[in-house]
Amino acid sequence: MIVEQIYTGCLAQGAYYIESNGEVAIIDPLREVDNYIDKAESNHAKIKYIFETHFHADFVSGHITLAEKTGAKIVYGPTAKPKFEALIAKDNEEFKLGDVTIVALHTPGHTMESTTYLLKDENGKNHAIFSGDTLFLGDVGRPDLAQKAADMTMEDLAGLSFESLREKIMPLEDEVIVYPGHGAGSACGKNMMKETVDTLGNQKKMNYALRADMTKAEFIKEVTEGLQEPPKYFPLNVKMNKEGYANLEDVIVKSNNALNPEDFEALAEQTEALVLDVRHQNDFVKGFIPRSIFIGLKGGFAPWVGALIADVNQPLLLVVDEGMEEEAITRLSRVGFDNVLGYLKGGFEAWKASGKEVDAMTSISADEFSNRLKNDAIPVFDVRKEGEYLSVHVDGAELTPLDNLNTHLSKFPKEKDFYIHCAGGYRSVIASSILKSRGIHNLIDVAGGMSHIRNSDIPLVENACPSTLK
Repeated sequence: MIVEQIYTGCLAQGAYYIESNGEVAIIDPLREVDNYIDKAESNHAKIKYIFETHFHADFVSGHITLAEKTGAKIVYGPTAKPKFEALIAKDNEEFKLGDVTIVALHTPGHTMESTTYLLKDENGKNHAIFSGDTLFLGDVGRPDLAQKAADMTMEDLAGLSFESLREKIMPLEDEVIVYPGHGAGSACGKNMMKETVDTLGNQKKMNYALRADMTKAEFIKEVTEGLQEPPKYFPLNVKMNKEGYANLEDVIVKSNNALNPEDFEALAEQTEALVLDVRHQNDFVKGFIPRSIFIGLKGGFAPWVGALIADVNQPLLLVVDEGMEEEAITRLSRVGFDNVLGYLKGGFEAWKASGKEVDAMTSISADEFSNRLKNDAIPVFDVRKEGEYLSVHVDGAELTPLDNLNTHLSKFPKEKDFYIHCAGGYRSVIASSILKSRGIHNLIDVAGGMSHIRNSDIPLVENACPSTLK
């Protein structure tokens, strides 16, 4: 028996490859599926099943394409109603895979169709669970994403999650391995551990939601408290996963369209496409196409695209480092952004060489930031998450999280200079590019963010309580 976790850090997502005696099951595959097929073929095995733990909201799964290419059956849990051919499993239904067995445990709560797959080894012993978004390491799936579809409140769904965990998962042996659908950084939970594999026994000790003495009311209260608004692209990804989507290979062919600066500019004007610059932030601040938005590939690229652009149908034109065009298109497609019209041939250097207008951003070091603060009380804006801000922040800084930056636009001065920073320099440049695209140019980015600020002599406030929020 082979069990392999295929973890994608950008999405904080775990897909799984299970093989036994020449037969393979894939759980929650990504949209690009050739690596699963290649792995099976290299082992002289055949993909038999594609198990989906639920209709995913944060990424487009590869189930449909993988089924078309291999003939494998797509399996969902009870109550799922996809618009394509699939096997809807009954609760506790068993699926033979070579010498092992996979059991579908219906565990509603995160969504109504949420299902945990229990893997039994060759001897019938419980070996592992693939818990999707039902159980994370250190957390459980948020219960507010499916309430409109299920016509239930998040409290109702949290109550179902409580029952699912205690009736289906917690009775399993402590040595059972937990393979979750996501890890730290995913918007599908709020308190995930950085580890991506654990034992159920350790989770019973570490995970607040698995306390043996926890009442249902306590569970509902703790699971529903502190939830941030889900990214706006989530419902659109659910729709694609439920109804279908274009083949990724076709998307790449359509999108891999090299444009010279003149054609790039003309197409941007004709289509009202958003110019998305995916280079490194250090390159972007030195020069970029006016009104373009920066979201760098070398960061939490796909989730930030989904959170900030939101509409998966938005036409996009890319500014990307040479050789990274297909990588950018593929990673956009993972979250459903298939409407890439092309990319700037020769990158930003070609744009600059053509003599077209360019913009740039003022960026200073933490030491320079410290020196300036001593001499002038210029406003400081922190675009990290609330929890990061409460842990430590610059004394007097205003919290304006990147996640919902548009709701804070009125706070930024229109004429007087202000500083903007995040944890490491990535999010602050994203925020700055958005502000500049809206006509707010009097900003100064602090390079390296809090990771550098903490090493300077700038006055900080640590372990603040919520009442200190500005």
